[in-house]
Amino acid sequence: MLQLERTVTLKQYFMKNPFTRRKIKRWLVGNRRSPHAYTARKRKVRLLSLLVGITLFIIFLGATGSVAVIAIFSKDLPSPDKLSDRDIPQSTKIYSNDGVLLYEIFGDERRTLVTLEDIPEELKQATIAVEDSEFYSHPGFDVMGILRAASVIVQGEGVQGGSTLTQQVVKNTLLTPERTIARKIKEFILSIELERKYSKDEILQMYFNESPYGGQAWGVGAASEMYFGKHVRDLSLAESTYIAGLPQGPSLYSPCGAYPENAVVRQEMVLNAMIKNGYLTEEQKTEVLDTKLSVLCTGYGQDSIKAPHFVMYVKSILTQMFGEKMVEQGGLRVTTSLDWSTQQIAQEEVEKQIANLAAAHANASNAGVISTDPKTGEILAMVGSVDYFDQEHDGNVNVILSERQPGSSIKPLVYLTAFTLGYSPATFVSDIRTCFPGGAGQPDYCPVNWDGKYWGPMDIRTALSNSRNIPAVKTLQAVGMQNMIDLAHQLGITTLNDLDRYGLSLALGGGEVRPLDMAQVFSVFANMGEKVPLKAILHVEDSNGTVLFENTVSAQRIVDPGYVYLLNDVLSDSSERKRTFGNSFEIGRTIATKTGTTNDNKDAWTVGYTPDFVTVVWVGNFDNEPMNGIQGSTGATPIMKGVVTRALQGVPSKSWDRPENVSVRRVDSLSGLIPQEGRTFPTNEDIFFKGTEPTQIDDFHVVAQVCTADNNKLATDFHKDKGLSAERTFTVLKEISSNWQPFTNEWMDGLRSDGYGAPPTEYCDITIEGKPADGPVLEVSTPQDSSTVTLESGTATIPVHVTAYTSERITKVDFYWDAVLLGTVTSEPYTYNIDLSSLSSEARSNGSHQITVHGFDSTGSTSSVYVTVNLKGNTAVKPSVSPSVTKTP
Repeated sequence: MLQLERTVTLKQYFMKNPFTRRKIKRWLVGNRRSPHAYTARKRKVRLLSLLVGITLFIIFLGATGSVAVIAIFSKDLPSPDKLSDRDIPQSTKIYSNDGVLLYEIFGDERRTLVTLEDIPEELKQATIAVEDSEFYSHPGFDVMGILRAASVIVQGEGVQGGSTLTQQVVKNTLLTPERTIARKIKEFILSIELERKYSKDEILQMYFNESPYGGQAWGVGAASEMYFGKHVRDLSLAESTYIAGLPQGPSLYSPCGAYPENAVVRQEMVLNAMIKNGYLTEEQKTEVLDTKLSVLCTGYGQDSIKAPHFVMYVKSILTQMFGEKMVEQGGLRVTTSLDWSTQQIAQEEVEKQIANLAAAHANASNAGVISTDPKTGEILAMVGSVDYFDQEHDGNVNVILSERQPGSSIKPLVYLTAFTLGYSPATFVSDIRTCFPGGAGQPDYCPVNWDGKYWGPMDIRTALSNSRNIPAVKTLQAVGMQNMIDLAHQLGITTLNDLDRYGLSLALGGGEVRPLDMAQVFSVFANMGEKVPLKAILHVEDSNGTVLFENTVSAQRIVDPGYVYLLNDVLSDSSERKRTFGNSFEIGRTIATKTGTTNDNKDAWTVGYTPDFVTVVWVGNFDNEPMNGIQGSTGATPIMKGVVTRALQGVPSKSWDRPENVSVRRVDSLSGLIPQEGRTFPTNEDIFFKGTEPTQIDDFHVVAQVCTADNNKLATDFHKDKGLSAERTFTVLKEISSNWQPFTNEWMDGLRSDGYGAPPTEYCDITIEGKPADGPVLEVSTPQDSSTVTLESGTATIPVHVTAYTSERITKVDFYWDAVLLGTVTSEPYTYNIDLSSLSSEARSNGSHQITVHGFDSTGSTSSVYVTVNLKGNTAVKPSVSPSVTKTP
């Protein structure tokens, strides 16, 4: 009946599509009237036969190949019947670099077998929802999962899971943890066999008893006892969803591992999966997440583990390298980078400082320290909290791996970016209130300093040494946020990946970073721009002594040593930083330092480093409760000083050698430019990356002549000549960006009495006998009034020299002899030579004559002065051969 219905359907289709039916028939049969139709039909039938044959052959090859692959990989496969007959687990031992046993991962599995009836329904649902939602319907494998894994393999990204619960049982019980295609095929075959031999419920029970849940907890029975101290049947919904998420990555999600905060994140993923599969409601999810669970971590005792945060960090790395089962049961011998002596020092300094802060009611309950050797990248000490076993303060959280806001400790990355773009420690950048656009619909961003003050003009050296905020924000805007973040990632920052989240406050620590990453960054600084990746594991052997892993030192040049030297020189400048920090960083050796404090006092940082030793310290509360007035310099610095001083005791002090591409120049202390010659403005020596030395002469200091009566007005020549003027220096600050200049101009306007701002353009009034002059002030220096000019035979001239003063501009000076205009002079010197030979006989007669001078200024004002001269002697004056007369218009 079904076949008939299908036939009818096909017939109906062709009846509805006559063109298609006719076209196919015509192609096969051709034109019956054509003499070649029969030959054409035979050729087409042969072609169809060939295509069908090829298709059948391919199907045959595929089937044969599949059988062959299954036959090959089925050879020597373990039998599913031998689930209880497996290798005896051996403990893995983790050692410090000097042979101290830090932790032994016991081969004896902590295991409490349970039946499926013992397991709460919520735990079954949670596990199936998050691990294998199609468990009860698939044949042991997930086709889509296999396709996804195959896609990853084809793309060259390694071998990926896509494992069903059945496959996980096979992986945990019958196969090695190697990640190869061959093992994956074996896993596939055994999963089918397991499904054939056992029911779904039996397989699910095997999963619950054979899966790793972290530490020595193998199976859900042991996990419920270790984490919550109860039998699995007594687990609540919140506890069930918490535990269900662990097998996917016990080292990553275990609340007693290196990343305990991940357990809650994973729990939420489990809850979402349950909602998706209809096991849970949104209201129940909210209720579960609001439930605070008390995790015991039984088996992680203080007596059984040293440097617990570091050990859990190492264990998580080992798991990534060799798989959970190999780490838990494979009998590995692991030599780490940890220096036990340095670790003890770090732990002691943390405990001492937190006790001091508690006595001072500072509300600071936790701290973390990481110390490294920048030359080798070895992590020498790692303290993730004051007390790993302090459940009240989440002691098992490793703050060294957590994302925290760094405060001002991020500023060196801003300024190093600036150095690579041509800036120098001498570059001018002011600490003046400045606002920056806040973006669409946002208010302007107006940063402030920790002390609420603005220090005014300074250079980058002063700004960074004293951790001033406004210069840092300006510098970030000038160099570009993307450039800074790109460099940060190259140096070792693994966060700061969403540029849209950050504004210019990033310069002050507005983006989260990990102390581990900061240790990597400052290790690059200590190592003069070479990055040696941080390492916690040096050597791994299996139980037979075969070397499985050997770490080597590999360095990568990130930044030119010249740029890094500029930074290190500033951060180790003990004299420059004293204005803010006094002697709080001094330890009797060269040390570069940087502190950081977040605005809300939730995070306090200090980084200290030498060429051979780097220490990063964080102080705060894991619950983000603000501290009481604690800053990096008061909260974290004592720990840093204690660790560095004690760890380097007896080690000679070292500093960084200046590279050949760094030069020294004397510059103006204010502008950072070439000092003005003949002036005594303050100067200092500073360092520059060669090619970035200043080429411009200082123009921040402008010297002008001002009136003694009013030093905010320029002196005229009258005041200068009469001794009524004096030199005054005006300080004109010029910002890198024109966007900042209005704020700086406003600041200078408020300090004009101190000499800030551009020189005046207005001149003082000229006063005569206490009254302002109505026009130009004219003075005839020669000839003297009432002087006698004796005329002898020959040529005779009378030179008239006039000095003209005005607060405006002289436009012309007219010269008269007895009211007769002789000539006009329009520019200095105002001199006119009167040629007596050109005058009439009457005009040059013996006796008194008057020389009158009229002066005009740019406002149209005029004034006059005259002198009398007495002519005496022979009046027959010969014409001048070469009269010397100033040009007239």
